[in-house]
Amino acid sequence: MTSQAKVYVAVIPSFSEDGHLFPRRLRWEDGREYSIEKVLDVRPTAALKAGGQGDRYTVQINGHQSYLFFEQSPNISGTNLGKWFMERK
Repeated sequence: MTSQAKVYVAVIPSFSEDGHLFPRRLRWEDGREYSIEKVLDVRPTAALKAGGQGDRYTVQINGHQSYLFFEQSPNISGTNLGKWFMERK
């Protein structure tokens, strides 16, 4: 396991009819999977602990609030839209 503050995670998202992106499930670096119960807020902001800029999703997982960031790719092409990450606690 690494000690870096930024942890890239696999996310299963969905898109609304009007094109909004919502994370639904994520897989942590050790393979554990978590369902995202609710998306409480979405806003563009910096990841202060891990560094980087993107959309910060305030999500509820197992009854707890967490931040999940979507970092858009600078070279969007095909299916490469960006990466999801979380800040290590």
